[in-house]
Amino acid sequence: MAEKVLMKGNEAIAEAALRAGCRLYFAYPITPQSELIEYMSKMMPKVGGTFVQSESEIAAINMVYGASGCGKRVMTSSSSPGISLKQEGISYIAGASLPAVIVNVVRGGPGLGDIQPAQGDYFQATRGGGHGDYRTIVLAPSTVQEFADMAPLAFDLADKYRIAVLILSDGLIGQMMEPVEFQPAKTDEELEELGRQHESWCMYPNEDEPNHHHHIINSLELDPHVLSDLVLNLEKKYNEIEKNEIRFEEYNISPDNEIVCVAYGTAARITKSAIDELKKEGKSIGLIRPITLWPFPTEEIKKAVHNNVKKVLTLELSLGQMIEDVRLALEGKVPVEFIGRVGGLVFSPEEVKAKIEEIL
Repeated sequence: MAEKVLMKGNEAIAEAALRAGCRLYFAYPITPQSELIEYMSKMMPKVGGTFVQSESEIAAINMVYGASGCGKRVMTSSSSPGISLKQEGISYIAGASLPAVIVNVVRGGPGLGDIQPAQGDYFQATRGGGHGDYRTIVLAPSTVQEFADMAPLAFDLADKYRIAVLILSDGLIGQMMEPVEFQPAKTDEELEELGRQHESWCMYPNEDEPNHHHHIINSLELDPHVLSDLVLNLEKKYNEIEKNEIRFEEYNISPDNEIVCVAYGTAARITKSAIDELKKEGKSIGLIRPITLWPFPTEEIKKAVHNNVKKVLTLELSLGQMIEDVRLALEGKVPVEFIGRVGGLVFSPEEVKAKIEEIL
């Protein structure tokens, strides 16, 4: 059994990314994720990697584009306003079918907002965020351990589908400290093998060695028929991801449930505490926690809402964004109620418990 280490979430995701083979990291400082960039600045040179504090978020995401085009495992991170600045580059990455990992440690907004935890970036994350028809896989951790575990998963998914994978954390998970157990670091041989898997599409330096093809990485297609084919091929990839990569957690789901809650990230942690207290009082409340916000666990939510369920309660640190996907999943089968907090405020287990009791 590997030894557990007490670490902040921001540091844990950085360490896990290094172990997963990330050797190129470009970012610009912004709270509440600054510990991540600080950790990378110290540790990346120790593993023979490259760290660049870019002049802006826009520069950082375009560095990611270039590094990914060369077939490297590359990551960037930021918080809400910085992620907004990266959206054009993320759209280019999607259009060129490049793998990349992007971490958003969400803060309160809109605008500059504050540095407290929030979930107001759900729409941006799950609807693409930038221009054009594209998607990113979106992973949502609820613990520091899960935050760390998502680094190797994100890189593997990015490579498998040649897609940008967004890890949507928040200021609380980024700043809190919990014990973490890390997966073994990839060996140099494993990293070389990962590089060879990209040879069919990535760029090479101008060398005459065998098999060093000079592929073109591009998202500009002036012929509308060619662009149409490109976008439709992207759609095929997204459909495959929806079939194979949905992840979720069921918590206390049973035929006795009167209410089923839907929450992710920090909101799900708090909801679990309320459910545990209600269980002691003989009340059966279930929770579906989406781990992939896209692809969204639509069918899994439908299955959890059986005939005994009176209502579904969606809990978010926003004005209500995921609630739209929950309503779409249920197609009017049962009423959907909502509890939310904004501005960096977080509801308590007692407030969630009171809301559930009110519904009952």
